[in-house]
Amino acid sequence: MGLFGRRRADPAAGAAPTIDPCVHDPAAADLYEALRLRDRWWAGDFLQAVTDPDERAFYLSVCASVPRLQDWIGTWTRAEPRSTLPLLVRGAHALSWAWEARSEAYAAQGEEHRFPGFSERLELAEACLGEVAARDPGETAAWTFLLACARGGRVKPDEARRRFERVVELHPGHLRAHTEMQTYLCERWYGSHEEMFAFARASVSKAAPGSPLGRLVADAHVEVWRSLPPAQAQAYITQEEVRADLRAAADHSIRHPAYRPQVGWPEVHNAFAFAFALAGDLPAAREEFQLIGDCATRFPWEYLGPDPAAAFVETRDRVLSEGM
Repeated sequence: MGLFGRRRADPAAGAAPTIDPCVHDPAAADLYEALRLRDRWWAGDFLQAVTDPDERAFYLSVCASVPRLQDWIGTWTRAEPRSTLPLLVRGAHALSWAWEARSEAYAAQGEEHRFPGFSERLELAEACLGEVAARDPGETAAWTFLLACARGGRVKPDEARRRFERVVELHPGHLRAHTEMQTYLCERWYGSHEEMFAFARASVSKAAPGSPLGRLVADAHVEVWRSLPPAQAQAYITQEEVRADLRAAADHSIRHPAYRPQVGWPEVHNAFAFAFALAGDLPAAREEFQLIGDCATRFPWEYLGPDPAAAFVETRDRVLSEGM
């Protein structure tokens, strides 16, 4: 059961790994089900009780993934005009809804008019989140999702950085804000490999031991890998220098004694498992897969093909069998 006791069916024992929009978090599944059933009262009570900035961003990302939320969320905002919470949920969902209108193409490919509905939905997200930020400047989730809007809205670097700085002023180790800013800075969007790595390394060096921010280094190496032709990509990711960098990041992060899993933890461990497996560091990858179990996530396994769950299983089975 979740925080407020909404019941859900347990997964069948021995079931194959699946890509769960709730990231295998029971409370998130309760929230998802409440919104699917249009139970805004239960969802509102749940979200009001979540005050940790990282947890708040995680649960709002779950809200954003609920299908057809746009069909009725206006009822919630009209019913509670003095509350910023319905606007926050609507803005986070509108952002996700906008990306449904276009493909996962590089920023340089195509113009917005090729993706009907994208601009309008993104403008709705900006408007809702901007109003929340204006009415409640301390709402880190609003600034975090505004930062996520920056990529699709072609927001200038200074403004994207302002949104990021607003989050980390309030919560320095905010995981979602850091991953969004790093994505903005990568070569396929508005930066370069050099800017991306500089941001990742600076962020990790400032992070407390045991912080999940170590995943930024893994994500950065994977980003370079996917930007290269296959032969060059393999040569890059299997360098001993890259392996050492990944191990050092994990040692400061998920393998540090101070590390404590937080909600959404499978995302961090899947990121490291993927990078270690690509790099051919089988002992490190094996350790991550043993921790993950069947808790596969869409990112980054979607980089290996249209069926992320199958890619996860194939890689996991290979890593575990080669270690026997």
